[in-house]
This record gives sequence, structure tokens and C-alpha cells, in this order.
Amino acid sequence: MKKSSKHLAFGASMLALSILPATAYDSVTDARLASPEPQNWLQFRGNYAGWGYSPLARINAKNVSKLSVAWVYSTGQLEGHQSPPIVNNGLMFVTSPGNQVIALDAKTGAELWRYQHQVPEELMQLHPTNRGVALYGDKVYFGTTDAKLIALDAATGKEAWQVPVADWKSGYYITLAPLAAEGKILVGSSGGELGVRGFVAAFDASTGKEAWRTFTIPAPGEPGGDSWPADSYQRGGGSTWVSGSYDPKTRTTYWGTGNAAPWMPDTRPGDNLYANSVIALDIETGKLKGFHQYHQADAWDWDEVSTPMLIDYQREGKTISGLVHAGRDGYLWLLERKPESIGYVASWPFVRQDVFTSVDPKSGRPTYDPSKTPGTGKTVHFCPSLWGGKDWVPEAYNPQTKLLYVPANNNLCSELTGEKVSYKAGKLYIGVALSNILTNVRMDDKALDHVGEVQAWDLSTGKQVWTHKYKEMNWGPLLTTGGDLVFGGGTNDRKFHAFNAKTGDMLWDFPTNSGVTGVPSTFEIDGEQYVAVQSGWGVDAQRMQGAFDAVLPHKTVVPQGGAIWVFKLPKQG
Repeated sequence: MKKSSKHLAFGASMLALSILPATAYDSVTDARLASPEPQNWLQFRGNYAGWGYSPLARINAKNVSKLSVAWVYSTGQLEGHQSPPIVNNGLMFVTSPGNQVIALDAKTGAELWRYQHQVPEELMQLHPTNRGVALYGDKVYFGTTDAKLIALDAATGKEAWQVPVADWKSGYYITLAPLAAEGKILVGSSGGELGVRGFVAAFDASTGKEAWRTFTIPAPGEPGGDSWPADSYQRGGGSTWVSGSYDPKTRTTYWGTGNAAPWMPDTRPGDNLYANSVIALDIETGKLKGFHQYHQADAWDWDEVSTPMLIDYQREGKTISGLVHAGRDGYLWLLERKPESIGYVASWPFVRQDVFTSVDPKSGRPTYDPSKTPGTGKTVHFCPSLWGGKDWVPEAYNPQTKLLYVPANNNLCSELTGEKVSYKAGKLYIGVALSNILTNVRMDDKALDHVGEVQAWDLSTGKQVWTHKYKEMNWGPLLTTGGDLVFGGGTNDRKFHAFNAKTGDMLWDFPTNSGVTGVPSTFEIDGEQYVAVQSGWGVDAQRMQGAFDAVLPHKTVVPQGGAIWVFKLPKQG
């Protein structure tokens, strides 16, 4: 074990136990990212389109019930473990809370190296989690909670460079997995509850030099700038905290944006572009090519940071180059990718939603029930809850079944009361009492039988094909495979599940050490397929559990502590 004085000078440390020669690492190229090999899982959702799909089929609906543990690795960290195990030809890279990157032998679980970045003690970690790395060339990239982007040598874990992305003292912090494309590493930041001005920024993969930065909240005189009053754009939110997707054919990257700040819309009259939107950016320049705002003048904390998936779907006999997004606002959105714009195609609620009274059939702009719109000094009950019909947790799309799989929370509502707020750098800037947020879930009286769901949708018909119901919440990102399977955790019983992708039948489940809110991945080594996921309850899943416990007669304790779980089929005897 050794510590670098350079790392300590920058408030970071590296623990290096490298046993891997540098020549053994397979460089990750643009071509590989655009067309990833089936045996690998090279990025956050497996491919640039964001599908969360693998064609691997050795583990399938017929044999998944035999799945068993291949190995387990404890991260040594508490809080929410959400990043996918990223695998490049037998090498696994995982991040955890605590600004930690771990490299492991994907077949055995043996640790190769570990890097940990130390953040300032006074930093308030509002969401202590990390959603993964990006691989590019011979480096591994990740963001930190003090808003830095760090590049590591993939073979040794040695730091190549680090650059500040934003000022953590003003509330900026990074939780997303970076996006690697065309020689650039793209990141955004969290901090919408702290009054930041959201952005997407690109950095040179070799040097860390900033190539461009596009703000999600426009300034006066810029397109959309008139949708904000006075100087409010400077602290308008619209943060980007889930990885973007990328279309190599058009060289366009798509990013979802978060809530406007502060929460109450009467403090910032206007549509508040480009909060709660999807934006299309030119990969070379960062120029805004198009946008669609899912709901204007957000009042419900419905971040729409989950980047829509690039799916070509059929509608009325036509093939649409689509963007598909299951929104936190409770609507399933079908959009169209155009050369210099984003078009609206269709939308419908996938959970109980009582705020929208209509959606314009041409523009997709919703109309609201004013009695369901919170304001300063105004108490309002609305559905879905502020955690939404689906929060950040990714959907999955299977091109074989042609079904979209959505991890949803249904029959769940909130009650919010707005209050006056003043801005102070680095402090909460929401305009709602924290106690109101942490005790704000309400079950819909019309349907008390369940909350969590896994849904399957046929996009061409708009019909729900199957639904699996959980008694309480679902915070489980989904993975689907060529073996007609859907994997996901998300429940407070610690279990990781496998469903039949065509019917929704649960075929297998396994109790892990904690709750599973990690993004699953799958890979293959020496002819054996593995399924991997992190278990580690925390962040908003834990906060929702606390809100449940405040209103339900029973209390549920979900054990803390992170671990990487890897499963495979037993060898044939």
C-alpha cells in the first residue's frame, strides 16, 4: 500500500495494489463504444443508446433459477451504491460512495487496485453516492462530490490528471458517470437543491482541458432567457446528474435536466427553460440543437434527468427515430430525434397522475390543475409524489421483445407547502421545509395494495403488456438480456430479482446484504456469463423508507453496507 504526496496535497489518496501489467489493458476506442462487444459492459447503460440491454443469452429464462453466487466483494462504504460494474475484457471497474474507484478481476473478484479521493471535511454531501466510471483509451474517468473530474491509468490506478469542474462551495457536486465520446469526457453536476446553474461540460480525454460548457439555464439575451425573471437564471437549478446518451451518426448527445430552483414557481414566473427537459447538444461544440420541456414551471421537484433512450419505434405505420423517457412526472414520453430539433410524438400516464389536465397533441405541453400546483404559503396534495412515477433509476429496452421495461412507483402521492426562501451559496435553496419533504409520502386512498412496480410497454401500440407489483417501493434500475430476462432490485427486502421478459413471471430472487439500488450489468468470460450488481441502501431510497415509516404502523430496517455481488450458473458436472 502506498500514498502519493501529490494526492494528499490535493486532498486525495490512492491505494494501489496493482498486479496488472500495462500492456494487458485493451484500449477503449470510439468504435468499441459505438458497437460494444457482447461479452463486455463498457459504459453506464451498456451502449450509447442507453438501452440497458445485453444480447448474452447463456443465462436465460429456462435456467436462471439455478443462478448462484460467483463472488462477493465488500466496498467498505455505507450509503447508496448505485454504479454499474463496468467490464472490459475481464477487468471490472466500480465506484462507491466515498469517492472510491475499485478495479477487480471480473472472474474471481480479486482486487487489482483501489483509488480514493478525499473531499474537504466541511463539504455537505447531500447525495453521497456515485453512479460510475467512463472508459476511454487507457484511462478510467470519474467525478467527485467536490466537483472534480479525475482520470486514472486503467492498468495501475495511478492518477493521470484531475481538474475542477465547478465550485463545490457554491453547491456543485458530481454523482453521475461521465460520458466518453469523440475524444471528450462529458460531465454535468448535481446541486439543484442548492441553487446552482446547471450545465454540461466537455473535457479533452488526454489532457483534461475544457473543450466547451453549455448551461442548461439560459442567460438574458440567449434563446429561452426570457423564461426567467431578472437575474434568477444564475441560481436556477436545471442540474444534470445522470449520464447522457449519444448518437454517433448525427454526433448529437442528449441530456436530461433537473428541477428549477427554488421549488415554488411563484418565485420564478415563466416556463423556466431548460429545466425539466431533454436537450440535444452538438458533441464538437456543445451548441444547443434542440430541446423538449416535459413540464414547464415545475412545482413538484420532478427532475427529468433520466436521459431518454434512443429507440427507433413504430407509430401509425411509420418508423420514428425516437427518444423514449419514462418521466418523474408520471408520463411516458415518445419524442423524435430530428437534425436540429426534438419533436413531440405522444405521451400517456404510466402511474396515477392528477396534475396534468391535458397535453397538447402537437407540442406536448401539459396544462395543470391549479389546485394541484404548490406555491408559497399554499399546501397542495398531488400524485405522483415528489420522487415521481420513476426517479433517476434507468428503464431498459429489449430489441428482441421490442418492449420497454420501467421501474415505477404507483399510488404514491405528496403534500407540500411552500415557504419563503433566500439564497445563500452552498445552502439549501428549495422553499419547502425539510421536515415537510422527509415525511411527505401519502398512499393514494383509492389503491392501497401496492406501490412498487416493474412494467413492460409495447411502444408501437402504447399498451402495457405486463406488470409485476411490489407491496412497497421500487428503486431498482433494470437490465434486460437476450436470454428473455429482466433483472432488477429496488425493494426493501434486500432482494435482487429476475423476471421473464415476455410474461413478467418472477423466475429467481436472491437476498443480498442490503437493498439493491445499483445499476446491474452482465458480461462473459471464458464462455461463462455473469450478472453483477451493487447492493447498498441509502440516499433517496432510504429517505423514502423514512417517509413511509413516519406514516405506517411498522418500521422497516434495511441493513447498511455496500457489496458487489456477481452471479453465474453452476458448471455442468
